Amino acid sequence: MADGGPDGLDVRRSRFSVAFWTANVVELLERAAWYGVFVAITLYLSRILAFSDIEAAAVSGVFSAGLYLLPTFSGAWADRIGFRRALLLAFALLTIGYGGMWLLPVLLQSAGLATYGREVAFTGLEHSGHKWLFVPVMLFVMVGGSFIKSVITGTVANETTADTRARGYSIFYAMVNIGAFGGKTIVQPLRESMGNEGLVVLNLFAAGMTASAFVLVLLLYRTTDGHGEGKSMAEIRRALVAVLSRGRLVVLILIITGFWMVQHQLYASMPKYVLRMAGEDAAPSWYANVNPAVVVLTVGAVTTLMRMRTALSSMTVGMFIMPISAFWMAAGNLVGAGEILGMHPIAFMMVVGIGFQGLAESFISPRYLEYFSLQAPKGQEGLYLGFSHLHSFLASLLGFLTSGFLLERYCPEPRTLSEAEQAQRLAALAGDGPMPAAYAHAHYLWYVFVGVAVVSAISLVIYGRVVARADPRKTD
Repeated sequence: MADGGPDGLDVRRSRFSVAFWTANVVELLERAAWYGVFVAITLYLSRILAFSDIEAAAVSGVFSAGLYLLPTFSGAWADRIGFRRALLLAFALLTIGYGGMWLLPVLLQSAGLATYGREVAFTGLEHSGHKWLFVPVMLFVMVGGSFIKSVITGTVANETTADTRARGYSIFYAMVNIGAFGGKTIVQPLRESMGNEGLVVLNLFAAGMTASAFVLVLLLYRTTDGHGEGKSMAEIRRALVAVLSRGRLVVLILIITGFWMVQHQLYASMPKYVLRMAGEDAAPSWYANVNPAVVVLTVGAVTTLMRMRTALSSMTVGMFIMPISAFWMAAGNLVGAGEILGMHPIAFMMVVGIGFQGLAESFISPRYLEYFSLQAPKGQEGLYLGFSHLHSFLASLLGFLTSGFLLERYCPEPRTLSEAEQAQRLAALAGDGPMPAAYAHAHYLWYVFVGVAVVSAISLVIYGRVVARADPRKTD
């Protein structure tokens, strides 16, 4: 039938615009760039720029935290300048930032201030202030990345109808996960082929992804509506003050922060832990992909299972799964020598633990926003939800900092050991004798996060009972 007939009208309504598809493709490219870099960020900082474990954790924690705090503010600015300009600005900043992360160590090496190669991580930057040149470079990525979430989700909302919105967001989340999976997957081949130099070249890959996204936006992105939620900066500031003035919301944010601390610190702890304890053949970036894979496979079944239970009930189940996750991560250092299904015990137990972490997320993440909205004053749920991810801001800061101190205490950088201990570690990884005493209690790192998760889970139970007595509507 011709497009002018009723069926033709339905076909047109079911199609997505060029702006919609452009936004989703550049989202995929941006996620590939971000996750490819971020899964290896603490390795890059320590192995290439000579940051200590604590310094690397602090810098990357601020990096991650900023990307959870800034989007509400940058989204308001995007509303003013228009989505197209905001995206062009974002991808320009990201390309400069990722390019700078590649260029910085290259320039330091060219100037004779540092040396890095396949086997030699670095020489010359241990006590140099030049490594801190990374911080302004990092700011480009942080600010640029903060625009992406609000503008892309705003585009999906603007370029879909009531009939196509659910399918539109389904496509969007598929693009997010494909990009994240692809970005993390590329890290291991680079490390295998180039050693530590791969950690530098990875940033060039990320810059290429965001530069491609810039070109796509420049050529194809045209949207009829360049505005998002339309909040002014003054409204956002008032909302933040209002959220922080409500004790009930602050307590909820702090409790959920405990769960996300265990989740976020994985990017700080796990890569260094498995490489130091299982050897350079370990594939931490691939292990990290177990989490989204488990979420994709289980979230539908979990949502169906818990559909008749309250959001608090579902979140509580997830909170009690989280300490089990951290315990399995610790177990790799306790099961003895010998491979498990062809994997080093450290690596195998890490994969199991990450799998449980993904399962816990399936119980918590889909219901958290629902429950958070119940704690907001009637009629102000939307305004308050703008700051519902404050827990991720806090979790990044606290989780990464805690990870840095724990790594330095229980699973130190091999270069900080004596030559005899370094030789003993390499012999142990080859199957000849035990690890040095410095690594005897490496698994204590995960016990700390078992404790954090247990305290958070118990706190959520207590919180739910207190709120139920004070206001039953908040838990029903």
